[in-house]
Amino acid sequence: MAESRPQPDHIGDGPSDASVPKVVVSRLSLYLRELQRLEAAGQETISSGQLGALLGFSDAQVRKDLGFFGQFGYPGVGYRCDELIRAMRDILGTNQPWNVAMVGVGNLGQALLGYRGFGRQNFTITAAFDADPGKIGELVQGLRIQPLEELAATIRARDIRLGMIVVPAERAQEAADSLVAAGIEGIVNFAPVTLVLPPHVQNVGVDLAIELEQLSFAVTTKLVKQPTGAAEPATG
Repeated sequence: MAESRPQPDHIGDGPSDASVPKVVVSRLSLYLRELQRLEAAGQETISSGQLGALLGFSDAQVRKDLGFFGQFGYPGVGYRCDELIRAMRDILGTNQPWNVAMVGVGNLGQALLGYRGFGRQNFTITAAFDADPGKIGELVQGLRIQPLEELAATIRARDIRLGMIVVPAERAQEAADSLVAAGIEGIVNFAPVTLVLPPHVQNVGVDLAIELEQLSFAVTTKLVKQPTGAAEPATG
């Protein structure tokens, strides 16, 4: 007789609106990376407490985050890594391939073209554009750099829905306008400037200097804090 397996409490169909906080979506990506690492190491199940401890979150936080999208897991077992990975990829939309167009192939752009992590999450930069005539036709990571004049036709021909802006700040809005006009639905902006976009286009800004500022603040704050119960300096 085949051994019976516990059945999941419930797997929901996801939230009914766009009310999920961005920070929750960010943590989902962290959960997904950790689960993928554990699965590759041969681990089959994990509890909310174990998953949270690996990332510095409480078990309650993990359960609350997942609760936005339904109930997951098995009583007395926890989460099955492979099933939770599939559920998270469904939620994040990475259960399908995404073609990405890059505008700007300078030093950072070239580094991003060589990043293998995109492919592991179903993202492929399939077109790269630059305004510098000296770069046109150059091969970077096997991808031919195209002139901006070819952007709209290429995006339509290759069914590209996501764009990546890696240009100086003063050229970012122009690049964004070109991507939007070509039908791009979501943009990752590496330029240190806020873009003006129509409501139907999603935007994520990645300012590396801001991230370093957040880190320097955290380190500085830690240094100036007095440990609880620290002895007062001697006087006299």
